[in-house]
Amino acid sequence: MSRVVFRPLPAWTDPEKVDRRSAATFRAPWDKTLRKLREEAELLGADEAVIQVVVAEADLRQDGMLRTRARVLHPGAVVSMDTRHGPLRYATDTYEARYPGDVDWQANVRAIALALEALRAVDRYGVTRRGEQYVGWQALPATPADPTTPREAVALLAHLARLDFTPDPGNTAAIEAAYRAAARHAHPDHGGNPEDFKRLQLAMRILRGGPR
Repeated sequence: MSRVVFRPLPAWTDPEKVDRRSAATFRAPWDKTLRKLREEAELLGADEAVIQVVVAEADLRQDGMLRTRARVLHPGAVVSMDTRHGPLRYATDTYEARYPGDVDWQANVRAIALALEALRAVDRYGVTRRGEQYVGWQALPATPADPTTPREAVALLAHLARLDFTPDPGNTAAIEAAYRAAARHAHPDHGGNPEDFKRLQLAMRILRGGPR
């Protein structure tokens, strides 16, 4: 069966839900949500489903799961996977915790898992044959924007270095190592995008504290 792993988000960048619903809408335990997500990923031909929440890298265990006491800073959750229909990405912050014991981000992961089940059901009567119902959720390559803050700078650095985590801005060695990796990918002499390379230099000026 497909596996589930977590990756940290430096910040929530998808549109914010204005009128959120109660996380108490779902009462299924977390292990059932994980099982459902694995099942849907398996049926879509994905080896892995990646859950992203706004959490520190230190809150991830070595096996790719969240630590018990992890502090998730936003209710939103993103689920991504490479499927037979191409890379798919689902993001929602529709549900929030309103009662003791509610875990908002888990409710949002469950909403995504149930949405995947509903989309799969569209094929039940053979009306669609090429996964047309998934087209709106196909992941598009992200176009990094010019960073203006250290948080945006490290997010861009991680993107260009093709890291699956965000370096700590205070860890100079990690930042410089990520920069070298990013430069190899982004430098025009290596076939990279000149605009990406310019953004990378701007990000490093921000992180090194130099003139912008």
